[in-house]
Amino acid sequence: MAGAASPPESAAEGSVLEVSGLSLDFGSPRGRIHALRNVSLSVPRGRIVGVVGESGCGKSSLAYAIMGLLAANGEVTDGRLLFEGRDLLKLDQRELRAIRGQRLSMVFQDPMTALNPVRRIGELMTDIQYRSGRSPAEMRRRATEMLERVGIPDAESRLAAYPHHFSGGMRQRICIAMALLVEPALLIADEPTTALDATLEVQIVHLLKNLQRELGCSVLFVSHHLGTVAELCDDVVVMYAGEVVESGPVREIFHRPSHPYTQALFACDPGRIKQATRNLPTIPGELPDLVEPPSGCIFKDRCPERFEPCDRLKPPAYAAGEGHRAACHLLSPCRPLGSGPAGEGAR
Repeated sequence: MAGAASPPESAAEGSVLEVSGLSLDFGSPRGRIHALRNVSLSVPRGRIVGVVGESGCGKSSLAYAIMGLLAANGEVTDGRLLFEGRDLLKLDQRELRAIRGQRLSMVFQDPMTALNPVRRIGELMTDIQYRSGRSPAEMRRRATEMLERVGIPDAESRLAAYPHHFSGGMRQRICIAMALLVEPALLIADEPTTALDATLEVQIVHLLKNLQRELGCSVLFVSHHLGTVAELCDDVVVMYAGEVVESGPVREIFHRPSHPYTQALFACDPGRIKQATRNLPTIPGELPDLVEPPSGCIFKDRCPERFEPCDRLKPPAYAAGEGHRAACHLLSPCRPLGSGPAGEGAR
């Protein structure tokens, strides 16, 4: 699919989730905002897939579209969301509710607002098990066990506490415990470490990784933090302005980034700066207007490698390595020698 870095066929066959050609619009006073355009990705069983990109690139919109929790002005205009073989876009609300909180769970971005402030933790954690058929005593026992697994001390007595009795890091642990309590096939984590300090962020990443291994579920991990993605994920999907521009195994992407946007993202990572400096690197330019997305390559106006085809042709996803694809004309096997930034046709 043009402009979409599709997963390899072998990965798609063993996928718990396959997003295919997804397009999403939001209504606004200025017109329809084309927030996602032809997005394709795959989450293989038992693996952690990271979705990275600048703020506003569509990461959270993708997560909410999968969960069926879009705002009233959001509308999926095209594509498929195949979860365990069923298209989530074709299910009614009753069928979606049967999947959410059972086979499909989510950890939301802000732990300070994710929990009902007037309900005790024990009530929240037993209520989420209401479809399990277990007795109240058994649900409480499982809630205690899961709190212990995520590192909440004195878990039994803390079931009687309210959310405000816990720190931000502890609340995020409780949110993770609730999401995993139902043993989902897929956990979506929407920037779960954004509101936490660096020490807590490392703890939450290690916690997620260990729990994922224990439970064997798949994880779609949304983040803008490259170091966190490198530590946690098996595969990476890079998004820019509502499109997938590169995807592949985490080692491939981090050692051989092939799209100019991915390269620019890595160049801006403070952890990669070798010399002391007062000026942090940035990506020049601004995100395109998604009410009227430009023709050709979506990254062309900020790209130092821009050449003639970028202005008129949307690049397809070219192979850049094993399981590694990038939507960039520089990777075209048909590109004539001498074309591009280094040749006569360079801009």
